[in-house]
Amino acid sequence: MRSILGILALAFCSAVAAQDVGNQRDLDALLSGVTRIAAPGVPGGLCVFGDHAFAIVAGGTGGELRLPAIAAARMGKGRVVAFGHDGYFGAEALAAADTGRLMANAVRWAAGGAEKPKIAVRHQGGLLAFLKGQGLDAEALDGPDWLQKLSSCKALCLHPNSLPTDAGLATVRRFIEEGGGLIAADTGWGWLQLHPGKTLLADHAGNRLLAPAGMVWSDRMARRTDPAGFAAGAPPRFVHAGLALGALEWHDDGKLKLPPGDFAQAYWTLYVAACAVPPEDQLLLPRLRAVARSRAAAQVPTPKTPLTRKDYFARLLFMLQLRDMIELPPEQVKPHPASSAFPGAAPSDAERVERAIEVDTAIPAWHSTGLYAPPGGLITVTAPADAAGKGLSVRIGAHTDSVLDHDSWRRCPLICREFPVKAATTRAANAFGGLVYVEVPGGCKLGKIGVKIGGAVEAPHFVRGRTSLAAWRDKLRLAPAPWAELETSKVILTIPSAVVRTLDDPESLLAFWDRVLDACAELAGRPLERERPERYVTDTQISAGYMHSGYPIMTLLDVAPVIVDKKALLSNAHGGVWGLYHELGHNHQSGDWTFDGTVEVTVNLFTLYVFDTVCGRPAGSFDRVGGKNRERMLKGYFAHAPDFEGKWKSDPFLALVMYAQLQEAFGWDAYKKVFAEYRALPAGERPRSDDEKRDQWMVRFSRAVGRNLGPFFQAWGVPTSEKARASIAGLPAWMPEGFPPKTQGAGR
Repeated sequence: MRSILGILALAFCSAVAAQDVGNQRDLDALLSGVTRIAAPGVPGGLCVFGDHAFAIVAGGTGGELRLPAIAAARMGKGRVVAFGHDGYFGAEALAAADTGRLMANAVRWAAGGAEKPKIAVRHQGGLLAFLKGQGLDAEALDGPDWLQKLSSCKALCLHPNSLPTDAGLATVRRFIEEGGGLIAADTGWGWLQLHPGKTLLADHAGNRLLAPAGMVWSDRMARRTDPAGFAAGAPPRFVHAGLALGALEWHDDGKLKLPPGDFAQAYWTLYVAACAVPPEDQLLLPRLRAVARSRAAAQVPTPKTPLTRKDYFARLLFMLQLRDMIELPPEQVKPHPASSAFPGAAPSDAERVERAIEVDTAIPAWHSTGLYAPPGGLITVTAPADAAGKGLSVRIGAHTDSVLDHDSWRRCPLICREFPVKAATTRAANAFGGLVYVEVPGGCKLGKIGVKIGGAVEAPHFVRGRTSLAAWRDKLRLAPAPWAELETSKVILTIPSAVVRTLDDPESLLAFWDRVLDACAELAGRPLERERPERYVTDTQISAGYMHSGYPIMTLLDVAPVIVDKKALLSNAHGGVWGLYHELGHNHQSGDWTFDGTVEVTVNLFTLYVFDTVCGRPAGSFDRVGGKNRERMLKGYFAHAPDFEGKWKSDPFLALVMYAQLQEAFGWDAYKKVFAEYRALPAGERPRSDDEKRDQWMVRFSRAVGRNLGPFFQAWGVPTSEKARASIAGLPAWMPEGFPPKTQGAGR
């Protein structure tokens, strides 16, 4: 049955997509002699949607789905090849696997197959040397007048940021359309990181250039599909968005039942395209809008009525509506119907206020204002004229997690907006509303500046050391905004206002949280005074898991009452308490002493330290690492020969027992001493591999406590080198009493 469906799918693609059959011949020429290529850095994906555009190499997405990592297109009389990372122009990548062969093929193909084409290379010394080594007539085109010299070349190799002005972009487009070739490399997701306030790549120079050819860079990462990087071969047909749309139309009409894998690929491709294709596109977007509107009513994702993948056209329609809103001028923004469900609207009669605040730009990242922008409400932010263009921005919304990739949307997948401060006055609006922040880049030298914000409503906001309890109890906790913040110089808690309406003593609560933050800093060997506060934000849906680390630390809404309940935080009566300290631990973890298999292990040293020193609950009191459960885990592990790869690395709480044994024998001061030693290491002494990490951890801890831990590591089966063990052989050997346990069949 599947083979019949495959034949039908191929017939369908041929019948309705009008894709040039020459694409296959082009693909064969580009992949001649290529079976696997490098994946420098973290390559980004591309979006392919034009009739004469096609994927060359597909990357992974974390599962079975694929997206183009390298693509090509014919554009007028010319040809273009796009790579998903500029590392492909570097000597290291070009020397790996068949990457050099693919690059040479791409350059010759883009040059139209001329026998001895002249190739211009702009600001890419490694690529220039490689092409010359391939016998190609390549020359640097690096001067300021390079555009005037372009007409004498058959193909051009560059990073898209080399395209200077609109006029320069037009010159390169004309060069291609008249028969020239282009080989370009960039990383879409990286471009977004370097352009705060941008959610789409519509302004990306390469996308503006290549969109008419039906090919653009997307914001996706392309994961490896081969130990070398990417396997090369015919990419799945439905990585082409035009074909994917036609396939879903036929599937929806019942004319063709797509197998689950093809259906998932087609939907994923269109979903990426709905985010990536520039708004002025006339090749895919008009057709996608028409199809989605004809087959799905507008629906709003809420916790009670989520949008799932079964609602595929409704989700695509919603994505198209969302992208229209994302870059609307603030004056044109209107409230989105989903905003009333999340994050919520302020009461219609809530007073719009004007507030002056001071922003200390020595502190990077988000600065809370105690204000909330209503959904669709226009706010103005006035800053000193000399602050314009210095990297500051106005953020509306704390819920930065994107849930675009989730099977079910319980809220709008993107609900925050950011507006760069480019002038003395910045206008901002968000269709979903949200708490208002002034965002400061790292290294800002503006000092303390005054900022005035108008048009927002007040939110419950308590700042330890600045807000009086009387003002909080009498008025501030009753402020009308639906979201509140409790703030110290070390941590900021973002929770629904309903959670704090009856909170009488935020001062005591925040003093507790400050002790938690100080405990993590103490153990990590960091200063107690932080560069910026950590943040916890509660949300109805987050990007991964029940909680996750980062800035901010994200957790689900059911944890909000726990975050502000000092008694629960002390007692671990709620399962989420462990997670709150655990995720904070991730933000203090160091890769220098965290080797493969211990990411979810060494993080819990901070969890245990907080419970021990702040909450009065020593490690041994937790079932996860103490008591009968420890006894059970040890007996199970040592019933056979210790298995580091198969068992130790796959059971975080079993591995944590090993770390707990060291703490119980030598105390927390030993950990503090070792962690501080790591922080002070010069770059040349830091471990570079897992083998070095295990060796250094054993040796440094042994020397810190004056005992030889080599036999202890060997008993657990944790690999270390003979050289490392020999370096501590002069210290007295140590082993916990009664360890390893005597068990039958232990293989000793």
